[in-house]
Amino acid sequence: MSFLAACDGGQQTTEGEASGTVSILGVVVGEQQEKLEAALAPFEAATGIEVAYEGTDAFATLLPVRVESGDAPDIAMFPQPGLMTDFAEAGQLIPITTFLDRADLEAAFSDDWLTLATIDGELYGVWFRASVKSLVWYNPQAFEAKGYTVPTTWAEMIALSDAIVAEGETPWCLGMESGDATGWVGTDWVEDIMLRTAGPAVYDQWISHDIPFNAAPVQTAFERFGDIVLNPDYISGGTVGAISTPFGDSIQGLFGETPRCYLHRQANFIASFLPEDVVPGETVAVFPLPGIEPEFGTPVLVAGDVFGMFNDTPEAQALMEYLTTPEGHEVWVALGGFISPHQDVGLDIYPDEVSRQQAEILANAEIVRFDGSDMMPGVVGTGTFWSGIVDYVGGEDVESVLADIESSWPEQ
Repeated sequence: MSFLAACDGGQQTTEGEASGTVSILGVVVGEQQEKLEAALAPFEAATGIEVAYEGTDAFATLLPVRVESGDAPDIAMFPQPGLMTDFAEAGQLIPITTFLDRADLEAAFSDDWLTLATIDGELYGVWFRASVKSLVWYNPQAFEAKGYTVPTTWAEMIALSDAIVAEGETPWCLGMESGDATGWVGTDWVEDIMLRTAGPAVYDQWISHDIPFNAAPVQTAFERFGDIVLNPDYISGGTVGAISTPFGDSIQGLFGETPRCYLHRQANFIASFLPEDVVPGETVAVFPLPGIEPEFGTPVLVAGDVFGMFNDTPEAQALMEYLTTPEGHEVWVALGGFISPHQDVGLDIYPDEVSRQQAEILANAEIVRFDGSDMMPGVVGTGTFWSGIVDYVGGEDVESVLADIESSWPEQ
């Protein structure tokens, strides 16, 4: 069914009221909600279907209540695939291949993104927004002034860090403080390192608990992170600074006449915390977090938003189909602060050099995996893993930290 034709199928109910509405519940609010609504406007103009979007910061709490009370939105914009999986396994979501052609979906999205939306062999979601996490931010002008070059391997990155220390400078800024979510920055580091040292197959086993949390590959990843974060010469403010610095503030150290640091590993969304006078491509740029084991190349850790459908209506089907086309993606891309996982969105649409770099890193990635803590049970992924990484950076031995996290994993 073409979404352009959908408006012919549901204009009125038996009550005589207009039925051309589709409801969405999501976490996008504020300025980002305005951009989302702009991305959906061409659909409304083409079909006459009204999109009623509701944004909430209590999504994970509100959505289950709405569904259980019989008031599910037509579509939900899930910030993590784990919650979508719960609804799919309960039979509350509609497989999208019941009304969309799988070949079209395969043409629009890579296998990695399709796999992330597949539950028990059925495809349930359409990905819309991607967060690219495996990025290192730096100031090209500061690099040029010091004669530094961008590293392409982990060994080169460590050698650069040592060279910066040898000159009496500090290589890294790292801030893990994030209120109730303190620690997630450290778990991102560990996940990136797991992909680079153990590979995607072991990473998948780890997040599904097919191997224990205190397995040797996990300890290796923690300790490789420790080589950086526990080195007092490497981190601006040391371990105390790493734990106490708000994550949004930590990138500030790259700038100014005397930078406090020269490297900062963080996702693309840190761009919203950059100083106003920073010029993308001139005073800030990114490079991919380098690989470690050559056989695994340079994997990309991602997060993102995926749309799933609760109510099988012509309007909801039409909107889901629209989300698989490049049009809405391109609107938001042009507005800035958005990376699309859609394969037909051209790099030339991105509004600045740095966002183009990020999109190119994602497009060229041979291995893509979703943020591991977001895929684990909440008591672990957003609980003991977050708190455990803080304990580790604070000085607790790695074996104890990993054993505590392992013991918190819910029994099957």
